[in-house]
Amino acid sequence: MIARIRRREPGALDLGAALHPVLRRVYAARGVREVAELSVALERLHPVSTLEGVDAAAELLARQRDAGRVLIVGDFDADGATSTALMVRALRAWSFVAVDFLVPNRFEFGYGLTPEIVALAAERKPTLIVTVDNGMSSGAGVAAARERGIDVLVTDHHLPGSQLPPANVIVNPNAGASRFASRALAGVGVAFYVVAALKRLLDGSHAPPRGAPGPAEFLDLVALGTVADLVPLDANNRVLVAQGLKRIRADRCVPGLRALLSVAGRRQADLTAADLAFGAAPRLNAAGRLDDMSIGIRCLLADDAALAGELAARLDQLNQERRAIEARMQAEALAAVRRLGEADSQAVRHSGLTLFDESWHQGVVGLVAGRVKERTGRPVIAFARAGDGLLRGSARSVAGLHIRDVLDAIAVRHPDLISRFGGHAMAAGLSLECAKLDAFARAFDEEVARCREGAADTDCIETDGELAAHEIALDTAAALRGGGPWGQAFPEPCFDGLFSVRNARVVGDRHLKMWVEVPRTGRAFDAIAFNHIERATVVAGGAAIGSAAREGPFELPSGEARLVYRLDINEYQGERRLQLLVDHVLPP
Repeated sequence: MIARIRRREPGALDLGAALHPVLRRVYAARGVREVAELSVALERLHPVSTLEGVDAAAELLARQRDAGRVLIVGDFDADGATSTALMVRALRAWSFVAVDFLVPNRFEFGYGLTPEIVALAAERKPTLIVTVDNGMSSGAGVAAARERGIDVLVTDHHLPGSQLPPANVIVNPNAGASRFASRALAGVGVAFYVVAALKRLLDGSHAPPRGAPGPAEFLDLVALGTVADLVPLDANNRVLVAQGLKRIRADRCVPGLRALLSVAGRRQADLTAADLAFGAAPRLNAAGRLDDMSIGIRCLLADDAALAGELAARLDQLNQERRAIEARMQAEALAAVRRLGEADSQAVRHSGLTLFDESWHQGVVGLVAGRVKERTGRPVIAFARAGDGLLRGSARSVAGLHIRDVLDAIAVRHPDLISRFGGHAMAAGLSLECAKLDAFARAFDEEVARCREGAADTDCIETDGELAAHEIALDTAAALRGGGPWGQAFPEPCFDGLFSVRNARVVGDRHLKMWVEVPRTGRAFDAIAFNHIERATVVAGGAAIGSAAREGPFELPSGEARLVYRLDINEYQGERRLQLLVDHVLPP
């Protein structure tokens, strides 16, 4: 069970009296050493020229401006969609004569620039293919393009394999001996650096684009893609996201993003990174998971508000379908894990979890892996059938375990198991033959155990400690909201404390609404635990397991409990009220 709380150490640094005292503690616990590190001004970005390959990429692109045909090949997730939209918008705005995009349908072509995608792309007669958020594992596809006389620019952030693709130019902060100061760039961050270098080159040419937007005008897309891809929010990424949020709040964003936020019910005026992560990103991702990501890209490229609204409504509909599919798959997966734990008293010793069901949708297995990982505290790989006797899996990892390195180690130890894989520290994808699933599940469990030997326990909930009763207040919530952006590796502040739970009830079929009191203070607050009914305390096992039935009746909490919660401001009919967003309801 995941029930142990580990409080982050606040440190003894003095960040100045100007900051709210709770915010000072939170920053110190995240390793902030001085106030200057908190600056999110554009001047704090690592210089464009320090990312290896950007100048060569800019020159390669610039040669296509007047007579070339540029084809952008993106990935089918939100990072890939925003990268594609950014590149297309920039090149078109800067007077490139022919710019188009192509995104592989994941169910027909799989991931990356495959030879099959190159053959499809060749029908458009491009002179240059630019990959965004993919390409590092596409050696065969890049070679196929070069054989057809098509130049290739690879822009990516995923870890390379043993051989680099034979592209004309590669831009990737994680490639080879790169010394770029931020390896955490998302694919859209890499694309932003490339177009920034291009704009600088064009501005210095004899025919600069007149009245054209600067790279900063695309930061709304950079913020969305960076947050959606769950890359670490290091200092550089925090600048990119903060500047993008600033533009969105000022309504200086593309109509498609405005429409996505509208259908998600998110307010632009006080938008946070969480609004992008849980409002816009899932709707954009739904296109790639269930249908065709070109819908999402066209939404981000639309300049007409009515068209953007139509496309956003379609994405919202797809997201509702995705949620229904995911809910069923998640319930099956969690019930199967629980059943395994009941059958095997030694299950707690297993380190990695492999899940598969005949009926699962390959576009949603990554979400299921993420949900089960959150419930179990174990790295998880969920598989679905991909045709031709193959399974396609999505992996989600826990802090301190580099999941792509785990897959690489398995490929070395068992060279016949994995057909193809790629990814980064926290997420990866792979394919393998269906007959090899059980052998892979054992190898995955063994390799995770080997990597985690002697490592710190991950079966705990990290918090920023307990708030005094007077600190549970609107001004604290406002200070924390303004202290972001929060995200991966710079987590949103959460706290734990003892409360008396009153009037608990289920709302919306899966949310838990409560009135909670701080004992012996007379202070009480509105609280809600979203999706609480879907949660389960389960034990992770190391076998490949199938589906099972849903859980039994849910028992409402009452009396004293320890809550893990975040502070939120609920605005209703012009009134601002404090609300606790409860992540965990634990025994006292």
